Amino acid sequence: MTTQQDPEVPEGVDLERPNVARVYDWFLGGSANWAIDREFGTQVLKQFPEVKTFARVGRDFLGRGVGYLARQGITQFLDIGSGVPTVGNVHQIASAINPDSRVVYVDIEPVAVAHSQLLLEREGLLGRHAVLQGDVRDPADIWKRALETGVIDPRQPIGLVLVGLLYFLGPEEPVHEMVQRYLDFLPSGSYFLSSHLTEDGVTRKEGDNRENVQELYKKTSAPFHLRSRAEFAAFFDGLEMVEPGIDWMATWHLDEADSRASDRFADDPTFTGGLGGLGRKP
Repeated sequence: MTTQQDPEVPEGVDLERPNVARVYDWFLGGSANWAIDREFGTQVLKQFPEVKTFARVGRDFLGRGVGYLARQGITQFLDIGSGVPTVGNVHQIASAINPDSRVVYVDIEPVAVAHSQLLLEREGLLGRHAVLQGDVRDPADIWKRALETGVIDPRQPIGLVLVGLLYFLGPEEPVHEMVQRYLDFLPSGSYFLSSHLTEDGVTRKEGDNRENVQELYKKTSAPFHLRSRAEFAAFFDGLEMVEPGIDWMATWHLDEADSRASDRFADDPTFTGGLGGLGRKP
């Protein structure tokens, strides 16, 4: 189902169904996607015209969170579910504040891994940063291989990033236990940055067909699942929450960076349906 406009297909890429990482890349204006992903994205847009702006809100939140951590002196990051690289990658944000910053990127999607490696090679940064293909559901494997890269020092605080990922894991999976495994690995002084989609307190507008979008995503590589604010907050159990605690992504530390997409929803951040939070391990 490729076209002349499609990029070359890396080994291991499944083009039988839309891939959520590649669809997200298309929402953000990237080029690491195929016809099947763009056709699916177009269907989503018909049901929910704000989806591209919502994708940018999530990217803005990631940028503000990483920027905050870099200003707190965090120089090493483990970004799981990092996706296809686009403007404002973790290593770019962190290095702009602290040039000694180091990042290990992890994603299950071959396209995301291949493009991340290519980006770092072009920037001459592969080695200082690393890219792994792995499944978030296997914390021990990811932690072991992340340390084997030599990029991360387990004796120093780490910024663990799980942004735009947890809602692709269903209620039948032990997600809270999985997150706790990662937190157990982290040394004292580390931080956990994450986000989630919810229906709690969300306002609606005309033409807001979110239920139809959720049904559409059942046809992709990873359907998404909503959780309550309380369920999301439980991922941070045992951590010291950074103010203002669990908040809407569109307004979390909005004054700390230029976030044009988030600014659009500053008066009604509930409409985005996206929650974010940052916690510190004592």
